[in-house]
Amino acid sequence: MPQLDRPAEADLDAVGAGLDSLDAPVGDRRPSFWKRFAWGFLPPVLALVLLIVVWQILWAAAFWSEAQLPAPLAVWDEFWSRVVSGEVFGFVWTSVHRAALGFVAGVLIGTPLGLVVAKVRVVRAAIGPLLTGLQSLPSVAWVPAAILWFGINDGAIYFVVLLGSVPSIANGLVSGIDQIPPILPRVGQVMGANRLSSARHILLPAALPGFLAGLKQGWAFSWRSLMAAELIALSPQLGVGLGAYLNQGSSLNSIETVIAAIFLILLVGVGIELVVFRPLERAVLRARGLTSSL
Repeated sequence: MPQLDRPAEADLDAVGAGLDSLDAPVGDRRPSFWKRFAWGFLPPVLALVLLIVVWQILWAAAFWSEAQLPAPLAVWDEFWSRVVSGEVFGFVWTSVHRAALGFVAGVLIGTPLGLVVAKVRVVRAAIGPLLTGLQSLPSVAWVPAAILWFGINDGAIYFVVLLGSVPSIANGLVSGIDQIPPILPRVGQVMGANRLSSARHILLPAALPGFLAGLKQGWAFSWRSLMAAELIALSPQLGVGLGAYLNQGSSLNSIETVIAAIFLILLVGVGIELVVFRPLERAVLRARGLTSSL
């Protein structure tokens, strides 16, 4: 075997050290809690303050009447009166618990459905386009049919929420599985994994980023579907959720109530994103060493 001179050996050692450093785990470079809090909290707050300032300027300029564009203070008075009376907590709880139950049911249905569609070619050819079509169909289109089938009750609302969330969750999982390197399922087969074990220990973990994106989209569609259902399906036995509160403002021609309801709907959506999905997304990225994306 030919002997290498010292400069060549040094070059090889340097290359080897560089490759080892690439394989070595990166140290924990997570910013401090206060820095993460500042980056996560301050930009949305500043954007909200800027929006209110622009809103106040437009109101003061009187381009539109008070019935079309109220003062920010008038909307705040409406919102705060509902907080003081405790009504706002009932509105939020009624809607959030419905959306959460519908979303969990959507995950339980959409996950196995996505696995079957991704791995069984005949099923994919049969219902894959249908899932995509259902995902693009506005959820409000299902509300009249749900009322006729189930009546004005919780069953109709949950039906609309499921049809909004299941296609997105299933398609997200299918997309994630499609991006898995083919060698991973083959390794599982060589090691004796059956279909259930392969799905549990290989497919789902490897498809987790795409699946998480599908879950986020599924929640967004669940929330939108719920608001559409609550706006149309009105009944005393259903209680008053955020959609019904928005409908009240529209029926009473109260723009302050309408904007306060829209603000609450937006606040819940952003809150769920920041409290639930953002930490999950960061944990998944950190587990895969993608700390630069955090």
